[in-house]
Amino acid sequence: MKVLVTGVCGFIGMHTAKKLLNRGDEVCGLDNLNDYYEVALKEARLAQLTAHPGFEFERLDISDRTALPDFFRRHKPQRVIHLAAQAGVRYSLTNPQAYIDSNLVGFGNILEACRHGNVEHLAYASSSSVYGANTKQPFSVEDNVDHPVSLYAATKKANELMAHVYSHIYQLPTTGLRFFTVYGPWGRPDMALFLFTRAILEGRPIDVFNHGKMRRDFTYVDDIVEGVVRVMDRAPSSRPPYQVYNIGNHDPVELLEFIDTLEQCLGKKAERRMLPMQPGDVPETFADVESLTRDIGFHPNTTLREGLSRFTAWYRDYYRV
Repeated sequence: MKVLVTGVCGFIGMHTAKKLLNRGDEVCGLDNLNDYYEVALKEARLAQLTAHPGFEFERLDISDRTALPDFFRRHKPQRVIHLAAQAGVRYSLTNPQAYIDSNLVGFGNILEACRHGNVEHLAYASSSSVYGANTKQPFSVEDNVDHPVSLYAATKKANELMAHVYSHIYQLPTTGLRFFTVYGPWGRPDMALFLFTRAILEGRPIDVFNHGKMRRDFTYVDDIVEGVVRVMDRAPSSRPPYQVYNIGNHDPVELLEFIDTLEQCLGKKAERRMLPMQPGDVPETFADVESLTRDIGFHPNTTLREGLSRFTAWYRDYYRV
């Protein structure tokens, strides 16, 4: 099978492409390699893939409505895993235009390219951020998500609505995946785990928001990727052919417990700077994954200690610290 992975130089994108290549699929990847965070890390991820004979890559921005259709015509992907997006809740407070260009215009271009390219199934990244100010736990895909608290969340909700239209009108099979706090080796430097690890090893204080009264459904990247690939393999058979799932660990962890475990893995204590909640953030995420378990057999099995140990080992090796 030939699979397009957008955002292939990203954290989840690289791991997903490796999984597909290792099982024998052809992968065509695209990424714009923007400078939202260190480009060298994205290039290092790409280097993990380029030696594989089944992998092709092009530097391309999904907001380019001329280049993207041309890419589809040349590569003819059968299925698409769309992970390219402007990520980050906090950055959306200062640079909203980046989210409009990538997450709205770019996603519209992906939908059009999939429609005209006769793609068998589009699996795309949504986010747990769509639950916004919801307080009922765990978050269920049946819950109302009409009250986002960041532009990033609003764009992801918009993606789900746009996908539904294409599934309804054009019968394009689409599946959205609401990711819950993914972590692991090769992770994003703007995420809490990366920021905490770097600060602790450098002897700087870490910022603990909401005075540590936060819970997150931390999900190890290998578990996420297993779920993503299984979902891609199973196009919706409903009418319209549309589906949205939560994909998370179904086991929220207190932020202070997370920091305690990270300190143990690093063998070093953190200086904690307790701060109020940041705008656009939420106090808790907790995924109801019953439908994903039922439909594809999703069973995350990586413990927090195991996942953090793997991340810290990778971090020390990659940055030689």
